[in-house]
Amino acid sequence: MFIDVAKIYVKAGKGGNGAVSFHREKYIANGGPDGGDGGAGGNVIFVVDDNLNTLLDFKYKRKYVAENGQNGMGSNSTGKSGANLYIKVPRGTLIKDPETGAIIKDMSTDEEFIIARGGKGGWGNSHFATPTRQAPRFAKNGLPGEEREVILELKLLADVGLIGYPNVGKSTLLSMISAARPKIANYHFTTLTPQLGVVKIPGGGSFVVADIPGLIEGASEGIGLGHDFLRHVERCRMLIHIVDISGFEGRDPISDYKKINEELQKFSEELAKLPQIVVGNKADLLDDEGKITEFKDFIEKEGKKLFIISAATNQGIKGLMNEVYKTLSELPPLKVYEPEVDLQQEYEKKAERDIKITKENGIFVIESEWLLRVLGGIDYTDFESLQYMNRILESSGVNKKLEEMGIKEGDTVSIYDIQFEYIK
Repeated sequence: MFIDVAKIYVKAGKGGNGAVSFHREKYIANGGPDGGDGGAGGNVIFVVDDNLNTLLDFKYKRKYVAENGQNGMGSNSTGKSGANLYIKVPRGTLIKDPETGAIIKDMSTDEEFIIARGGKGGWGNSHFATPTRQAPRFAKNGLPGEEREVILELKLLADVGLIGYPNVGKSTLLSMISAARPKIANYHFTTLTPQLGVVKIPGGGSFVVADIPGLIEGASEGIGLGHDFLRHVERCRMLIHIVDISGFEGRDPISDYKKINEELQKFSEELAKLPQIVVGNKADLLDDEGKITEFKDFIEKEGKKLFIISAATNQGIKGLMNEVYKTLSELPPLKVYEPEVDLQQEYEKKAERDIKITKENGIFVIESEWLLRVLGGIDYTDFESLQYMNRILESSGVNKKLEEMGIKEGDTVSIYDIQFEYIK
């Protein structure tokens, strides 16, 4: 089954919590703090696998979660970092934002891409020891890993796209010029999915050709199969536009040529501007040589080159392939899409210390995911821990905001499930 679009959820691992621990050894009294740090959470990483040519795996599994980091332990033992989670995708897969459709990454190279970074491990209490605070009874919790939904969209990497109406001989041509063996039959829509083939030119050259399922009138609006697979033509450097020159099925090659190009124009102006070589196929079935002259005059007026071939008998194919190879040598390389979203900037923005303070029934309510994570390792029964919490509230500007809102000594402050009296 060929699947070229999928939506998945990815979540990096949470960082392990720092440990609160004190050195205990025989004959050594009052051992100092030795709580180790938590391990980092695992990243979620996309990698290209050239053995894949569909997104079928993502039809059945849509949630991908990396391993959490382990908590720190005594004796200054750092927790083990969570294992990275590698997600394999076919070359040419675009990673997109599901809300905006913006491209996050084009997986067309061998470069790995981290889509979600694991959370940092929390500090153990050994980090908080000072000459005046020799037994800190608090540590930092690990931070959560990044998470998001993404759209995966496969756009096949091919130098040349074969386009044209159904049953004009695209699959037959592909089978003659490459080792690809697409299904070939004498009925419309024999090809239900895009097919790739590598064409080798004497002397060592080669290029990749994609057989795109037959377009029909209205394809750009979702009629037939063409609309589903037009995206696979977008990366192509040039197009081979095949028409049935024989008239065997009562088709008019000029009319077919015009309609297919109209569909390309409606789908993408950029796609319609790609270089085209026009091919009149099924010459072996032609019973009226005048049709060739008429079609040739029309194509020359369009400013394009015409090749008359018979894919079934191999007539004219060598000259066509040499011309395609020559044209490709003069064109830019395969298109690689630039990112439209800066994930690092987006993550940094989310990590900003957004703090919301409201007053409800005389209670000052503080909401901040960042603050909740920072205060997660506080021991509220320990005086030094409370002093540390107060320094966090001061340095983050919470106390200043509370004073601007008119808080007075003795008023109640609530941070999620924690409540305390405000003391200046």
